[in-house]
Amino acid sequence: MLRENFNDLMYLVVVAQERSFTRAAAKLGVSQSALSHAIRGLEERLNLRLLTRTTRSVAPTDAGERLIKNIAPLFNEIESELVSVTDTQGEIAGNIRITAGEHALMSTLWPLTKPFLQRYPAVNIEFSVDNTLTDIVSGRFDAGVRLGEQVEKDMIAVRIGPDWNMCVVASPDYFEQYGVPATPYDLQKHNCINLRLPTRGGLYNWEFMRDKKEIRVRVEGQLILNTLAARIDAALCGMGICYVPQDSVAEHIATGRLVQVLADWCEPFPGYYLYYPSRKQHTRAFAHLIEAVRYRGE
Repeated sequence: MLRENFNDLMYLVVVAQERSFTRAAAKLGVSQSALSHAIRGLEERLNLRLLTRTTRSVAPTDAGERLIKNIAPLFNEIESELVSVTDTQGEIAGNIRITAGEHALMSTLWPLTKPFLQRYPAVNIEFSVDNTLTDIVSGRFDAGVRLGEQVEKDMIAVRIGPDWNMCVVASPDYFEQYGVPATPYDLQKHNCINLRLPTRGGLYNWEFMRDKKEIRVRVEGQLILNTLAARIDAALCGMGICYVPQDSVAEHIATGRLVQVLADWCEPFPGYYLYYPSRKQHTRAFAHLIEAVRYRGE
């Protein structure tokens, strides 16, 4: 029975992960009809309905969820062992998948991986930009990038960047028209450009600290934007005050297109970490990547 179901079980895992027969078929390199036929055959042999299909989505049933939860780690272990056996000699090569937030990728990870990719042309890296707290195991990522405080305790975390600051900025015209806030609490009287948190759905409370005292301010404004570039552009256009990583607007501050305020309330905090499962067997390519991005101080 195992031999008869092995490939179909693997197909089931991929369909469940992709939530789509179309995407799963493309990832597996099989036709959509063949994939659908294989899943139906598996359900008939097990006499269980494993997937709920609608015109727009695919989701596991309770029985399917239980089965997938138990077998998916086994497929990961098999894949890791096969990689380990074949990765003992020859050039550094392989595929690496990493999920990271927009700022983490552009400010830290991408500058570090460009020379790595040039040095190892047989290594392929896929970056998935996602500002949510992605589950890298279920998403089949090799690693993710987060702030240190957001990394789960069962993960290995490698620091890849220096401390950095958030900053409060707006255009000179905005401050000239509406005044400059003297404290974070004054922001509640201003038109602020908000960010909606992807994980919880609520608006981000702007975080400040001074003399080890933490302050969270809920601001309001005309705009809610979920990309860093759009929030900066809105501030440049005089549409309000935004709260963004300082390095992302340093050039605009230097040229006077944006003015920074409340700098004394924006203390630095530890930067980004690359994190990955502690029990997963990684390739030599991934081991070399870790060393390439590891932060070694100023």
